[in-house]
Amino acid sequence: MEENIKEQTTEINFKENKMGVMPINKLLVNMALPMIISMLVQALYNVVDSIFVARLGQNALNAVSLSFPIQNLMIAIASGTGTGITALISKSLGEKKKEKATAYALNGVFLALLSFIVVAVLGFFFSKAFFLTQTSISEIINGGTDYLVICTVFSFGIFGQITMERLLQSTGKATLSMVTQGVGAIVNIVFDPILIFGLLGFPKMGVAGAAAATVMGQIVGFITGIILNVKCNKEISLKLKGFAPEGKKIINIYKIGLPSIIMISIGSVMTFMINILLLKIEPTATAAAVFGVYFKLQSFVLMPVLGLSQGMTPIISYNYGAMNKQRILKTYHSSIFIALVIMSLGFLITMLFPNDLLLLFNANEKMLKIGIPALRIICFSYFFAAFNIVTSSLFQALGKSLISMIMSMARQLLILVPVAYILGYEFGYIGVWISVTVAEMGALIVALIGKKHIYKTVLGKLPDTLPEIKKV
Repeated sequence: MEENIKEQTTEINFKENKMGVMPINKLLVNMALPMIISMLVQALYNVVDSIFVARLGQNALNAVSLSFPIQNLMIAIASGTGTGITALISKSLGEKKKEKATAYALNGVFLALLSFIVVAVLGFFFSKAFFLTQTSISEIINGGTDYLVICTVFSFGIFGQITMERLLQSTGKATLSMVTQGVGAIVNIVFDPILIFGLLGFPKMGVAGAAAATVMGQIVGFITGIILNVKCNKEISLKLKGFAPEGKKIINIYKIGLPSIIMISIGSVMTFMINILLLKIEPTATAAAVFGVYFKLQSFVLMPVLGLSQGMTPIISYNYGAMNKQRILKTYHSSIFIALVIMSLGFLITMLFPNDLLLLFNANEKMLKIGIPALRIICFSYFFAAFNIVTSSLFQALGKSLISMIMSMARQLLILVPVAYILGYEFGYIGVWISVTVAEMGALIVALIGKKHIYKTVLGKLPDTLPEIKKV
């Protein structure tokens, strides 16, 4: 171990990656703030999407909301794979192995292409069947099918964009990563009303217009990401000449990324099952619409914390590769504090202004009656979620994604769905809202157990201190 420590610290100079030398609080802001802003922009254009669609009516809003599980599944595959890519590239750079980092980057790009092909084929043939399992309302089925086919067939945009973002994040270029999302979001927001309502000479496409604007933004973000990686990301190379997929590296990517894919995918299963439950409890689909709106609104709170955790992950992975225990712990503790601050702000806004938030989505009297207590009940889950999300990212960054998967299963499936069905049938949709907080509390227990295990088996084996490194 002493030889490894010596190897990590003998050639520290001005070229040392900032993730190994910059003061942690400054570094965390430097890495996470661009991602937080980026994720807020992402949340904004998702919300704007629904705000415009809601003007077409509640069924149109439900068509988009009921599409969420499949959209979330695509994000799960892209982001989960990206988590593996980011962690392994950062760790390789921490070990001073640039060629190894490049190999992981190229294999990541290959996996993104493969994922797109599978999703496009399945989406084209099975989108309508997906909606038929949830509702018999023809307007929702037709609008949702149009929306989902467009999003899946052109999903190369989202797979490419997320992959390019993760490559930038893995080398510490979080600001450039923000640019790709920001550009895509602007394109989406601008074209949403134009394509939905047929402005400026464009045809009125309705719900399909929202999908078209979404994929346009993703494709522009993808192209921007390619340009930024080629021009600015010199620590890895995207030259495909002579490239061939490497089974071992793909397995390593999925060892870290697969639990993350499953984790996020569980959200799709959960949403699908909760939507079915709500449609049984309240057949006019108003409660399901409220649940869809809740998911849009909560993204303004959860997305910044997810952005924080994405900024945190490469820092921890890099310093794990460099065997710097103190920087790992400082990054984790600072992230917990920031996450709690963000969630507290979200809690206060939701508690004080639920009526105004729902009116953004053209809520009628019945939707307000159901939605106001729903938002106020669910927002208590934010405090537990802050700790759970950051701790889950700690596990992933240290290569222990299985624990993250168990946490996610507890939050979104093993606890939430059974409790929602039990309380839902007993107390109606109010019971469903309560179940969200109950699930986060259960996941907190899993997180604390996992954290104790990680401290003992992983961090406990790292040296307490390293030779002083000159800060930049």
